[in-house]
Amino acid sequence: MKPRFLLPAVLVAGGLLSASAGFAASTGTAAVTLGASANAVLQVLDPFFSIIPTALDYSNDYVEATGAAGLRVRLKSNSLTGCILYVKCGDASPQIALADFLVRTQTAAGVGGTTMSSYTAITAADQALWSTGIAQVGFVQINTDIRVQNLFAYPDAMAAGTTSYTDNLTYTVVAQ
Repeated sequence: MKPRFLLPAVLVAGGLLSASAGFAASTGTAAVTLGASANAVLQVLDPFFSIIPTALDYSNDYVEATGAAGLRVRLKSNSLTGCILYVKCGDASPQIALADFLVRTQTAAGVGGTTMSSYTAITAADQALWSTGIAQVGFVQINTDIRVQNLFAYPDAMAAGTTSYTDNLTYTVVAQ
């Protein structure tokens, strides 16, 4: 009886050895496709901003904050045709008259883009502040210069502290 069990065991063992010796390596490929779409990212670096006039500002009848002392935002976009940064004052009842609230940027435009390089009164509608005509892959910082003029139109009681007048600016970046 032992020889009957020995033969199947030898056949099974031989089959395992020949099967493992017969395996061949095989490879395949897979294509991975990224379906990218044009997007833009905006970060407001100065969500709260105060500007307090000095005696010299009152004699000039305006106060301003320029360059890095102004309002700062960062943006980037992967749109091959660039992006536009808009700014507006969407307040229903702005406390600083829009005609007295001026903005501009001295930040150089991106390739093929434009800037609002001279002071312009803010409006309730989007105004193009800065743009680029190519993808802005890394973050770029855009500084908004702020000027408030006609300072004597904003009264203050002769008490400690100052009277605050607040307008809210809304920045929007749109991929082109």
